[in-house]
Amino acid sequence: MASRIRVLIADDHTIVRQGLRHILADTDDIEVAAEADNGVEATHLARNGNIDLVVLDVSMPERNGIDALKLIKKEHPRMPVLILSMHPEEHYAIRALKSGASGYLTKGSAPEQLVTAIRQVFGGKKYISPTLAEQLANAIGEDTDRAPHEKLSDREYQTLCLIASGKRLSEIAEELNLSVKTVSVYRSRILEKMKLKNNAELTHYGLKFGLVE
Repeated sequence: MASRIRVLIADDHTIVRQGLRHILADTDDIEVAAEADNGVEATHLARNGNIDLVVLDVSMPERNGIDALKLIKKEHPRMPVLILSMHPEEHYAIRALKSGASGYLTKGSAPEQLVTAIRQVFGGKKYISPTLAEQLANAIGEDTDRAPHEKLSDREYQTLCLIASGKRLSEIAEELNLSVKTVSVYRSRILEKMKLKNNAELTHYGLKFGLVE
């Protein structure tokens, strides 16, 4: 039998990792070779493990999925990374693809979609849903048509979502592994770029556009 696709599953929820392992156990050509429960461990295993492909969550402690993705792709440009997230596609999918992801799936997807996506990205192709394909087509249009939050950098966007969810700057700094001063700079940039005045307006915006978990 041909060698199996060795997958690293990175997700901070044990029950999710167990569920994914169970799904992939029913395949003949895919095996879970390693697991990680945070972004730092994921990048370490991708660097030192015997891995063919990474299935990566977005929201993880110590290093979030987008940052882990960028580091993995920097060190291993040919390593396929499939994002599997609770966040709707409109929140992170385009950012993930721009950062080097080979595909994006939500955790509400059917199990067979995950298997298909793994096989597809391992074969060197991209995996995107019809909805995401439409978003990508729209993103090619005029920049002025994009919502203000879509023009933020990844760090600014992450900071916006966390502020909108009610977290203090110190909590955000700890979650993103940054200094409070740096987070404060990101907050100022967000307010300036989005023409908003304070955290209350940022929170209102986040709720309006569904950016709060």
